[in-house]
Amino acid sequence: MKNLISPAKVALLKSYLRAVLASGVAYALANAANFDPQFAILIGAFAGPLVKWADKAEKEFGRGSK
Repeated sequence: MKNLISPAKVALLKSYLRAVLASGVAYALANAANFDPQFAILIGAFAGPLVKWADKAEKEFGRGSK
């Protein structure tokens, strides 16, 4: 069966979803957990790269298949 989505579009979608996740983490910390906004933004800034690091298919962190 032919892939319906190209690898470039999959990478684009994953990048977008990581950004949405990082924004959601910052929003949740700032509003629901009553963190100061500057600390919530700092923690949210680490959420996206941590998700990318945790994805074993990503090659940028040396974890991808070779």
